[in-house]
Amino acid sequence: MWSVSIRRRWPLVALAALVPLVALAAAWYQPLAGIVALAPESVPGSVYDLTVEDLGGHAVALDAYAGHVALVVNVASECSLATQYPGIEALYQRYRARGFVVLGFPSNDFGGQEPGTSHDIRRFCHLRGVTFPVFARTGVRPQDGQSPVYALLTATGPHPAWNFAKYLVGRDGRPRAYFGSFVAPHDGTLASAIESALSAPHTP
Repeated sequence: MWSVSIRRRWPLVALAALVPLVALAAAWYQPLAGIVALAPESVPGSVYDLTVEDLGGHAVALDAYAGHVALVVNVASECSLATQYPGIEALYQRYRARGFVVLGFPSNDFGGQEPGTSHDIRRFCHLRGVTFPVFARTGVRPQDGQSPVYALLTATGPHPAWNFAKYLVGRDGRPRAYFGSFVAPHDGTLASAIESALSAPHTP
């Protein structure tokens, strides 16, 4: 009788044990695949007020892109998601004539997947036909010598959870939306958000 009772309860016990595991998996997956609308008006400053370093070690004032809509991406050459490079380049080519730019920031923060030199990064991008601006390797997380660009992007929104997280920045230099690493460049939601930002009224 007891063995029969245990056998009957076993599926319920197993199911109950799976519930926290499913919740944990969902909590891990959400930042990677999620899309978060941000509040640009609450961001203290503009990305285009900042200066960064290019792959040649030279200072670049981002005000050169003021008035553009930008997709800011933390890239990594050795990440499996580097397969997104062609799609990101395609977005750049599709919208650049309308005032769109992609700003790539190599980072070694996640899995040590951008370990090379600036020369290595430049060569990797060249071989894959990347023409959008790619800057010097930097930190994107607070504990990793975070770039001022990412300090501003994450002031009121999520931090990157992995390589190839994407921030859509409006013409005013303030983030409008966050797209997790698993959101593919060809995702229709991303394209719609870019078109909406390009069409939004802007006063210089």
